[in-house]
Amino acid sequence: MSDDPTIGFLKADVARFCAVLEELAPAIRLRLLVELRAALNEVTDAALDEGMAAAKAEGWGLRQIGDQVGLSHEKVRYRLAQATGRGEPAGEPC
Repeated sequence: MSDDPTIGFLKADVARFCAVLEELAPAIRLRLLVELRAALNEVTDAALDEGMAAAKAEGWGLRQIGDQVGLSHEKVRYRLAQATGRGEPAGEPC
């Protein structure tokens, strides 16, 4: 768990959102939770890819990046290539 207060604030905001959902019908609650999870994954995946690309552009190795983000160097290589294929910045080619 992170000691960063920014993460704590975000987690608290998400917890408040989820608490509001407890009063909704199960079908609506589940749909909104799935939508929330997808939205968070989309935003954090894009930010992770951008961060990895920035590290690569600064000269970090794929293994060093992988160690920081909890991925294998091959998965880092794949994600950077995918981001480049989508037209997003991904630093220097692997």
